[in-house]
Amino acid sequence: MTKAPEVGDLVEDFAAPDETGAVRTLTGLLADGPVVLFFYPAALSPGCTAEACHFRDLAAEFAAVGARPVGVSGDSVDRQQEFAGRHSLGMPLLSDEDGSLRERFGVKRGFSLAPTKRVTYVIGRDRTVLEVVRSELRMNAHADRALAALRAAPRP
Repeated sequence: MTKAPEVGDLVEDFAAPDETGAVRTLTGLLADGPVVLFFYPAALSPGCTAEACHFRDLAAEFAAVGARPVGVSGDSVDRQQEFAGRHSLGMPLLSDEDGSLRERFGVKRGFSLAPTKRVTYVIGRDRTVLEVVRSELRMNAHADRALAALRAAPRP
């Protein structure tokens, strides 16, 4: 398993399909500002729904600091589309069916029903990790701590 990026590390570019099937790259996502990349175990599950909806509910605050949340799970494009539509999430949800992003970010579990750990990376425009939030049980901690880190970061 790859070592998970830590604060100060540079994140390599990647590409993955979003909930519409369009391929998104980290470089493209960062073009408008920092990205809050949140990994979650399973679309439409109660905990992941609570977490994603909290990011959705804070959309204006993320926009105010020039950042955008981007969800990632091992779910298919179709499942991500259903998740986004059912809860009006309004953010990209990346499908990582092959597990390559989970592997790269060190959030892949061993043998478990949920193959993805719940971890959030706040990534600056220069691809530097500004914050890492690890909490399996506190769903709101991810968006709240990501927002706090973005507010504390120096503005370009």
